[in-house]
Amino acid sequence: MLRCGLACERCRWILPLLLLSAIVFDILALAGRGWVETDTGLTASLWWNCPQETGGTGSYEENCQSLMEYAWGRATAAMLLIGFIILVICFVLSFFALCGPQMLVFLRVIGGLLALAAVFQIIALVIYPVKYTQEIVNRDGTANVYDYNWAYGFGWAATIIEIGCAFFFCCLPNYEDDLLGNAKPRYFYSTA
Repeated sequence: MLRCGLACERCRWILPLLLLSAIVFDILALAGRGWVETDTGLTASLWWNCPQETGGTGSYEENCQSLMEYAWGRATAAMLLIGFIILVICFVLSFFALCGPQMLVFLRVIGGLLALAAVFQIIALVIYPVKYTQEIVNRDGTANVYDYNWAYGFGWAATIIEIGCAFFFCCLPNYEDDLLGNAKPRYFYSTA
């Protein structure tokens, strides 16, 4: 694309690696306990809400409440899981699409699927803090200060990577000759 910037041949490896990092970030967001912490010691993940920082994984024995009892909790988990599944499918398809010249038609399909996965994850990452604040934090009235923590941030990081990769996958077919190595280098300046 640019002489001193991103070379199209490198896209064959950079884009799948970015998708792999988004998969890792999504796994950390889905499995992580650090979605919310409050000043009173309340901790929460995507799946559990615990009254104190017990150090466990969240269970009824630890006096934790399942967020799957709420419709918004189930919706958030379902949206994140759907986005994650679409992301894994795009990761697998990216190897096929970037390996051969006949498969470049799949690049825009992958870009569209990544945009769809990003929409699912944005919806989930907006539903969670709004409904959690309304139904958990403000219900008790005891936790005045609460922070959305590292696992929630990993969810947003995966979503931002998905948006960027969707853009690149949609734009790459415009540079098909560059991607296949058939084009001559174009310089933006000439030496006198």
